[in-house]
Amino acid sequence: MLVVSDAVNTQQNPLMPDSLAGKRALVTGSSRGIGADTAGYLAGAGAGVVINFRNKEARAQKLVAAIEADGGTAIAVGADLTDASSVSAMFDRVREEWGGLDILVMNASGGMESGMAEDYAMKLNRDAQVALLDAALPLLGEGARVVFVTSHQAHFIHSVETMSEYVPVAVSKRAGEDALRAMIPELEAAGIGFVVVSGDMIEGTITATLLERANPGAISARKDAAGRLYNVGEFAAEIALACVEPVPADNTRYVGDVSGFAGA
Repeated sequence: MLVVSDAVNTQQNPLMPDSLAGKRALVTGSSRGIGADTAGYLAGAGAGVVINFRNKEARAQKLVAAIEADGGTAIAVGADLTDASSVSAMFDRVREEWGGLDILVMNASGGMESGMAEDYAMKLNRDAQVALLDAALPLLGEGARVVFVTSHQAHFIHSVETMSEYVPVAVSKRAGEDALRAMIPELEAAGIGFVVVSGDMIEGTITATLLERANPGAISARKDAAGRLYNVGEFAAEIALACVEPVPADNTRYVGDVSGFAGA
């Protein structure tokens, strides 16, 4: 089994071998963590995978090497999603290498990093996501799938309060989700499926680490309230399944218990 995350991944690939043979996928923010494990699952099922990174090229190339060593196909392409020219260059590379895409996983997000502008979270989690999908549309044909990754804390932010440190991320990711959902009629007209994957806080992620650093005990408290939290590999497996399973009626795949969230 291919292990691609920073922690040892004991989760089995949920996809059947060769079930994605001939498919082409791009996973944003996939040089490590959830994105890396998602890319590994897709590659393990036979898809060619674009490993997107912003500034972790060495990690991205290491992942490409691991996928290739396991018999898969992958390329690493750097792009800052908040830079239109950078995104355009990424898709130009994809077009030149593979001619198009069958799967787009919109995993990259942020807003808790230090040293960023006050509006960075909204630029990345809303504006950049819409621009990314707009730029990807010419490469996505009938039968393609778009998957947007979010959290319960963001998905339900209008009805349930979250940790104060996470509010800018939650509000901006919900704004991004709403803007992408507004594109569903256009996507459906082109035969493209769209799924939102919403999960609770994920143990072992950068976000969880930053939240714990800013508010010691926050993740443990959330784990106690939820009963359990998914780890990186488990959540990535659900994202991989969202790439192939039928689109839910409400376009949302919930990962884990949502009974504590109003409107669930």
